[in-house]
Amino acid sequence: MKYKIVNINETGERSVLIIYTGGTFGMIQDESGSLAPFNFGKVVDRVPELKQLDIRLTVISFPKPIDSSNILIQDWKDMAYIIEENYAQYDAFVILHGTDTMAYSASMLSYMLEGLNKPVILTGAQMPIGSIRSDARENLITALEIASAHNDSTPIVSEVCVYFNYLLLRGSRSQKLRSSTFAAFESENYPRLAQAGIEIEFNYPVLRPYDRKSRLKVKNHLDPNVVILKVFPGITRHVVEAILGGSEVKGVVLESFGSGNTMKFDWFLNCLKQAIDDDKIILNVSQCIGGEVEQGKYETSKGLNDIGVLSGGDITTEAAVTKMMFLLGSGEKDNRLKHLLTHSLAGEMDSVWE
Repeated sequence: MKYKIVNINETGERSVLIIYTGGTFGMIQDESGSLAPFNFGKVVDRVPELKQLDIRLTVISFPKPIDSSNILIQDWKDMAYIIEENYAQYDAFVILHGTDTMAYSASMLSYMLEGLNKPVILTGAQMPIGSIRSDARENLITALEIASAHNDSTPIVSEVCVYFNYLLLRGSRSQKLRSSTFAAFESENYPRLAQAGIEIEFNYPVLRPYDRKSRLKVKNHLDPNVVILKVFPGITRHVVEAILGGSEVKGVVLESFGSGNTMKFDWFLNCLKQAIDDDKIILNVSQCIGGEVEQGKYETSKGLNDIGVLSGGDITTEAAVTKMMFLLGSGEKDNRLKHLLTHSLAGEMDSVWE
């Protein structure tokens, strides 16, 4: 893939590579009044404040901007490849991304970028940069300020994050909760990493500790054969069998009620057990935005323990789906795979990082 590269600002103490993938952020109205991508190399025309930042800025653009609803596994690999190829040349990376699947991309990159010790911050906008009331300018400028923030020679942030509407969130904990306000993203099960006001206030105790000795290693073997089974009152056996029965399915993210509860009908548990007997991994996550799965706490989830469904704890659906793709692609098997699914790889759940 041939990327477009443009230098925006060639002076500054720190260097940041902006990776433009597409999304609402880079849209302007064309002559017909429709929203269309613009040449992102001319971003300074829309955000002249970038020239005032004491940061060396370079933009690298995907050849064809992507609506984030169309994000594919290959796009995650491309983002990781760009970071890997430019890792030594830049102090930090800001990825401009559509909001609809930003939490999925942030989660996946958290897993793929093993040994990361530089900031990778995803941001975007609810309104196009060409709109008068757009949130794009603030999101971009503050994301760049956070990406370049450091104590002495050490970056304050050294993990994959989402910055949106004054909040910095751990990437593997973020979720898009709202589509009609600027406050689109939250991290219900993990504290905010920073909040931007007159000053940027970092929540130092919850940031991933910087490890000077760590070295980036990109792991890009991913397996897309994962499905989501979301339970609901009245779901039928035929529907469950159709979702679980696919011969290509290897992993299932089970979206359950409350703290991990499902119906305890014999036919339902038998469907799950059959899938597990067919060597399919089932990870139980909660449909609730906050809270966690406590499998076995109630009678309606005890049966899940008995048949070998794994508890996802407080992981989000976005982090669970991408983690399943990542670990299935890694070639991990049996007990090791189950252990990794139920323990933190990138701060995505409340357990010790592996």
